[in-house]
Amino acid sequence: MTARLHLVDQRTEAMPVILEVSALSKRFSTNGIAPVGVLQDICFSVRRGEMICFLGRSGCGKSTLLKILAGFIRSSSGAVQLNGRPVGRPGPDRCVVFQEDALFPWLTVKENIAFGLKGRKLSRRVRDREVDRFIGLVGLDGFADYLPQAISGGMKQRVSLARVLILQPEVLLMDEPFAALDAQTREEMQNLLLDLWKKFSYTVLFVTHDVNEAVLLADRIILMDKNPGRIREDISIDLPRPRHKGSERYFERCRAMMTKVNQV
Repeated sequence: MTARLHLVDQRTEAMPVILEVSALSKRFSTNGIAPVGVLQDICFSVRRGEMICFLGRSGCGKSTLLKILAGFIRSSSGAVQLNGRPVGRPGPDRCVVFQEDALFPWLTVKENIAFGLKGRKLSRRVRDREVDRFIGLVGLDGFADYLPQAISGGMKQRVSLARVLILQPEVLLMDEPFAALDAQTREEMQNLLLDLWKKFSYTVLFVTHDVNEAVLLADRIILMDKNPGRIREDISIDLPRPRHKGSERYFERCRAMMTKVNQV
């Protein structure tokens, strides 16, 4: 198993760059107050199939950066390119999973997952088959006809994950998606994300303030500073996969990363 995962890592290193962020800055101005810099001179690139975590204290602009990458808001300067094309608005090539599940409460699990496929020219049979497949992939067999109010927080996040992955986005953007979950459910969701990532080689950009989570998940950790938000360090995590939270190397990496965070 470990050998196979090493091959996945090597393949990722050989993959082309699909996302490039160049000299990106964002300033906000409200009520006539002078513009406040939220992000400054953000530059990084992402290879296809990479798992990158953005780590930093509250207020360093992690979520703002993700919203710019998603096309929800525009940068004040700089550029974002996906596969060589400018990113200026939301699109199905970039899907977001938020901390809050954002499900439609009047739709069932199956209907929520199928929602994004409505604009695609798929037969009812093909659509239902795909939805059933993703219900199985995220471990929700038997819950297809449940409404969101009838399932747990962790299950709602499974639905949220399936709803975006079924669209096969180029980049999956995740904004602290597991932060509101209890410790056991959070670990289950981390393992589920890793399993799906290894199976399908998704490109994932993941915002977190949790050092342990970042070290567990990431190929690279982009450590951010604040006032204004900027990249302090881009750090490769060279731990072999699968990673074990009880290993000494994992603890060493977490301690070293915590030291860096405390210096921000």
